[in-house]
Amino acid sequence: MPAAELRARAEAAAAALPPLVLARGPIAATVAPGGHGLRRPGHGEDFWQYRLAHEGDTASAIDWRRSARGDSRFVRDRERQTARTAAIWLGRGAGMNYAGQQGGETKLDRSRLIALSLSLSLIRAGERVALLGDNPGSGAAQAAKLSAGIAALTPLVQDADAPPAAAVRTGQVVLMIDDFLNDLSALEVFARRVAELGASGVLLQVLQPDEESFPFDGAIRFETAGGLHHDTRDAGGLRTAYLARLEERRMALGRMARQAGMVFGTHDLGRPVSEAMIWLHGVLAAR
Repeated sequence: MPAAELRARAEAAAAALPPLVLARGPIAATVAPGGHGLRRPGHGEDFWQYRLAHEGDTASAIDWRRSARGDSRFVRDRERQTARTAAIWLGRGAGMNYAGQQGGETKLDRSRLIALSLSLSLIRAGERVALLGDNPGSGAAQAAKLSAGIAALTPLVQDADAPPAAAVRTGQVVLMIDDFLNDLSALEVFARRVAELGASGVLLQVLQPDEESFPFDGAIRFETAGGLHHDTRDAGGLRTAYLARLEERRMALGRMARQAGMVFGTHDLGRPVSEAMIWLHGVLAAR
């Protein structure tokens, strides 16, 4: 999907819903004045602290009495807030390039659309968001950066992809979108790190309709984008076992998410992207 088309579709999807304000959750480690966050009260209602003035502070914000004691100018903050940030990770394993039997939108295409739509919705609410591992930001410049960054995500040669556990930050809200059909060991490491740091987030599994229902019959060769293959003369005879394995995988993902303080959900590419957006809004705003 071209970057311009992705941005236009994401803008339309985000505009259909209210700006997404992240609700209260695990306290982040960073402290920043203003914006949405959790107030950390000091000693009573009159808690305040001094900080050095920086570019953008008005003259009326400066405490001139305190500043007169030296060469620096100080601002007296009436409160401080623990800033919340959101991080986005998209699985890019070769299988995410699968477009289904109809050969339309790939799983990665839909993942990019969901990720950018949600990012724009967060930015509209003044939240700070970035791709996992990048510095979070807000405003028009960050929206443009995310648009370019998400559009540039392309499938890998190999089937597997995993989020870097070292990239998680304390109190962060992480949105992870993938088909989650490969080995889960690296994802388990990531989930444990999320739990250790008091972070939270969502695992969203995206699958094509034929991956949901396994409508195949007769003699078929199944091939992965990474080069693995399996030949069968009776694809229909595999349906029951396949669906059972898929359900087992989803139960495992659900348990993993709960243990890490996260939420697991699914999205079928045969359904409108708006369904995923509405669900994500409800989950993230309720955390």
